Order: sequence, then structure tokens, then C-alpha cells
Amino acid sequence: MKKTAFLNLTRHSNRLLEETSAAVRRVLERGHFILGEEVAAFETEWARYCGARGAVGVANGTDAITLALTASGAVAPGRGDEVLTTPLTAGYTALGILNAGARPVFVDVDERSLNLDPEKIEAAITPRTRAVLPVHLYGQPAAMEKINEIAARRDLTVIEDAAQAHGARCGGKACGAASLAATYSFYPTKNLGAFGDGGAIVANDADFLERARILRQGGHREAFEAEVAGRNSRLDELQAAILRVKLQKLDAWTARRRELAAIYFEKLKNLPRLTLPANDPEAVFHLFVVRHPERDRLRDFLAARGVETLVHYPYLLHEQKLFRGAGQKSLPVAEKAVGEILSLPLYPELEDEEIETVCAAIAEFEG
Repeated sequence: MKKTAFLNLTRHSNRLLEETSAAVRRVLERGHFILGEEVAAFETEWARYCGARGAVGVANGTDAITLALTASGAVAPGRGDEVLTTPLTAGYTALGILNAGARPVFVDVDERSLNLDPEKIEAAITPRTRAVLPVHLYGQPAAMEKINEIAARRDLTVIEDAAQAHGARCGGKACGAASLAATYSFYPTKNLGAFGDGGAIVANDADFLERARILRQGGHREAFEAEVAGRNSRLDELQAAILRVKLQKLDAWTARRRELAAIYFEKLKNLPRLTLPANDPEAVFHLFVVRHPERDRLRDFLAARGVETLVHYPYLLHEQKLFRGAGQKSLPVAEKAVGEILSLPLYPELEDEEIETVCAAIAEFEG
């Protein structure tokens, strides 16, 4: 039986081998591996791509959240500060909040997009709320216009977790354009992924960007001149060089993701028990996540036919011991969705016939 993998990174990296090898060789020959020319060039190129004034390369997406919150001044350890976010995301979102010394407070999600529901935000605000951290889940843009309006009215800082939304737009604007900052992960599975770990903060405020740069370097403006207690969190030269190669191809990869998503939408549209994701033209389809009332049976059926699927994410954050706060209320939309969501294969190197196999298997299950 021919297998349809959920993701094939070997297929992806092999097609880039010549270009990425040349980039790695360039770094090795230069002999400068931390905060050198490649990082500086990638920061400039990534900021330009995001339509932002500047970018700060850091070690990973979790640190990007932590450092952005810290650099904002909105939160600090020991004050009991709260940050509103979604329960349906990777645990690293909430971990980034905890690492900044704040407490995540979870708000229910929108039924259609599964992103943070702006209609539920105000009810969750307390005197300790300092910031809102929406996630552009699965590459679907969150309702940033409404979220930013509420935050401005309630004097809250907004930092966007765009780890799954490289190149996505929100109402025609780049992620973070109307907020203080957007944070990114370059984990290998992301739409723009390194051959290791990495992350970045993008923003338009020069003072904020400078604070973030100091914080990523242990709190030093210059070597060994400590100003604040920061983190050791730096994007390295090898990953920056590889990301520069891959950034040139990101638009083409995004176009391919949208082509594959269009096949799913067309082939699966007449299956009444299957709920398809929002077909937002500004989405970048990091994941194609459907919902089904018999998710586990469907997943087993697909596995028996060689189709690999995953669940993003099987455990809601507000139900986990590490993140659950006193008085946390039930979040019914997220709690229903978590038992139904199923991620189908979708990545730029996926072949049309492979996606046809996935669709045929789902139709067989439903038929």
C-alpha cells in the first residue's frame, strides 16, 4: 500500500540541497556563527517581507513571545499580570507568557475560524489584564481589527502569535501591522522553516525593537555590559543563511498551499458531516484542519488506507495543570472542537494525486 505522509521534510529539503549547501558553506568559510552578517541580512529581509520597520532574530518562537512581552513593558514577574489568549494552540504560546512572568487567561474561540473570539474578550478582562495574545491558528488570520479596537479602548498591549502564519494578512495588512508586534517561529515544519530552530519578532516601534535586541543578548547592549536580566536567545548564522534562501520561495510555496487547499474545498464540499475550515483568501494554510463528529473513527479509517493525519491540538491549554488558573471557566466552543479537529496532509511538495487519495478515502468513509 502506498503511504500518504502527513509531511515529508526530506522531499522538501532535497529540492533545496544545492542552494542551502551553498549558504551553509558561505557561513563556514566566513567563520562567524552568532549575530553576524547573515542574521542582520535576514532580519532586514524578513522585516521588509512583513511590511515592518524591523525584525529581531531569536532562538525560537517561544522566546519570541517571551521577549516581546517583556520588551513591551506590559508584564513583569511578581505583579500577577494576566495575558488573554486562546486555549486551542500549542502549549508554547502559554509557556511564552509564563516565561515573561505573567499568567495566561484563556478565552473561548470563534466557532468558524477557531481563533480567539473577540466577542468573548471583554468578559475575561480583569484589573490585572495587561495584554492580549491572539494566535493566527493554522495560518488563518485572527479578527485583528476587532481585537485591536477592544485593546485600544481598554489600554491593553497586543502581541500576535504568528508562528503558523508566515505571509498571512489581516484585513489587507501584514500580521502585527496594527499591533505592537508579531512573533514568528521558524521550526522546520512551519511555512518558513529552518533546518533547526529559530524565531523572530517584527515590529514598527524602534525603541521596542532595541529593547528586544538587548533582551535576546542576555540584557547586554554591548558585550558584557549588562543592563537588564534578559535571555540567551539568538538566531544563529547557519539558520539565518538557510532562511534567506527559503524566504525567496515563500510566496510560491504559499500559492501551492492555497492550490492544495482549493482541491480539498472542492472535493470535500458535499460531505455534510465534515466541517471544512474557513476559506479566508488571506489565510496561508499552514494546516488544513477539518472537523468531524466521529474524528477518531475517521482517523483510524484513513490510517488503514495509508493516509497519515494528526490532531492540532489534542489537549486544550485551560485544562492542563501547568496553565489552568483558579476560577477558569468552561470554554464550550473549544471544548467541543477539540474532539472533532483533524489535520489533513498539506505541504507544498504534496502531489495532486496524493491529495486525491486523501479525498477519496474520506468520501469512502462518509459513503
